[in-house]
Amino acid sequence: MFEITHEVSEWASASDIADGLLTMFIRHTSASLVIQENADPDVLTDLDAFLRRIVPEDTRLYRHTAEGADDMPAHIRSALTSTQLSVPLRGGRLRLGTWQGIYVFEHRRGRFRRSVDLHIVGD
Repeated sequence: MFEITHEVSEWASASDIADGLLTMFIRHTSASLVIQENADPDVLTDLDAFLRRIVPEDTRLYRHTAEGADDMPAHIRSALTSTQLSVPLRGGRLRLGTWQGIYVFEHRRGRFRRSVDLHIVGD
């Protein structure tokens, strides 16, 4: 998981909108977005390990295997999480909880270039 809270906060603060709703969308089918605890990294490790247990990388289980053993499990993990998130904005700041961070959750083993679209609606 790659935390993007700082980058998203900076982008939102630079907008002319003080109060509204920030929407984030990841344009990929084998990665997702999650809001998760950013204080203890064991939470992220356990979450990833749990998803790997319930969606194993076993090509005998899937028809779609052309892109490697981790591809179809990544699509399933993405379907179980989310490709879109919304966070309220008040006073130009994200209204995340004390221990919440925004993460790109990469479901494949390799390093991929991922992009997240951001959009704010408000005043």
